[in-house]
Order: sequence, then structure tokens, then C-alpha cells
Amino acid sequence: MATGTSIWQKTRKVWAILGSLVLVVFVGWSLIAYRATGEAKDALAGDDLVPVVRGAGYWFFRPVDVEGTRPVGFLFFPGALVDPAAYAPLTRAVALAGYPAILVDVPRRSAFGGANGTEVIERAIRGMQADPGAVKWVIAGHSRGGAIASRFVHERNWRAAGLILIGTSHPRDFSLAHVTLPTAKILGSLDRVSPLEKSEANRHLLPVSSKWFVIPGGNHSQFGWYGFQPGDRFATIERELQQQAMIEAVLKMMETAARDV
Repeated sequence: MATGTSIWQKTRKVWAILGSLVLVVFVGWSLIAYRATGEAKDALAGDDLVPVVRGAGYWFFRPVDVEGTRPVGFLFFPGALVDPAAYAPLTRAVALAGYPAILVDVPRRSAFGGANGTEVIERAIRGMQADPGAVKWVIAGHSRGGAIASRFVHERNWRAAGLILIGTSHPRDFSLAHVTLPTAKILGSLDRVSPLEKSEANRHLLPVSSKWFVIPGGNHSQFGWYGFQPGDRFATIERELQQQAMIEAVLKMMETAARDV
């Protein structure tokens, strides 16, 4: 019995070591594959046109070349494991159009429960408070960030002016069909991380008035400025073109939301 117990203990130790090695490799690989490009980091640094202020759990992209105060802001949740800076070009573009924009730094990049609980919502609310002129906010997110955005609107509809879901099949676990806010899905035709068919299967969970934008040749990874995401398909259009199409769709929804406030 003692020998059997000893063998079992050694086996458990080996599996524990292997598990730790797998975790280390996964984290290391994620930091490489999901890290932001140089262009994205430049956008996060800010400049005279769009100063960027680092807050407690968020970045505030402040528009400066606009007369008056916009009543609507843009709040964005990044995808899981992705460097938040990868979405700085999008938030910068929205700020350049005159809307205050918040990029939320999701705890632990959405891993290990970072996308759940109250901490991520508290960070988002602190970001909203950075611009008291914005009465309401269009809530947006990519991939897992779309799940957070959906939950935010589900639980805090009174703070929202609209919902934009990018490269995500969420919501899945609850219905937003009753929501009267301007709502949009922006999808890539070649996205295999969040395939079109999954979004179609959950279409009934969104308002019937939702706008759907499908970018031909676009994939999952190119909705941000980071490396190729395993499990995705290679896009047949350049990242710049996919980004341009996404930004145009986002700005259309921002204009709609601003008119409705």
C-alpha cells in the first residue's frame, strides 16, 4: 500500500508540474500573439489632436477640436487576453470625430474571472465619470468584450445610449430583444472565433431593429491591432480596410445615438 501511495504521489506531482508548464507556455504565447502593434501603441500614447489620460482602470481619449460638448460618449471593452492598446486606434478615431471615448482596462485581460464580477464595471463607471459632459454612453466591445458590453446594457440600461457588438456571438445567456437603444453587430465574414452562424443563432436575443454590418473578407483578429489569433481564418482584406469599415459602422451608430439623446 505504501508503495502504491508513493507512486500515486509521484504521478500527481508530475501532472502538477506538466500543468504548470502548460500554463506558463500558454501565458507566454498569449503575451506574444495578443500584444498590440506599434501603430496601436502610438495611438494609445495620445497627441495634440487626441490627448489620452490614464485613469484608474481605463484610458480617456479626450476630443479637443470640437465646438461644444457631445452628449454621448463611447465606452469600449477589449477582447479576452488582448493587449487593450490594440483597440486604441478605434477609440482614437471615435474621439477624433468629437466623442469622448473610454478604453477599459479589463482586470487580468478577462482571464481568471476578470470579465466577471463588479471590478470591471466599476472601472467602466469611473471612466464615464472622467467626462461629465457625456450624458449617456454607447457601450461597445470586441469578442469577450462584447459579452461584458451586453451585460452592462442588460444591468445598467439607464447609462447606455447604444450597444455595438464587434466580432462576438453575445449575448447568449439573456435577451436584449426588449432594448430600445440603437444596437449593431459588426462581423467579419471569415471570423472563425465568433462565426457568423453563431451570431445568427442568437439573433433573436437582440432587438429586431438591430443593424448588422458584415465585412467581406474580414476575420476576428483584424478587429484589433494585434497578432493572428489561433482558431481564426486568415483575412482576405488588409487590416487597414477592415478597420476602416469597422470605424465607419461605429461612427454611423454614434451619430444615431447622439440624435436620440
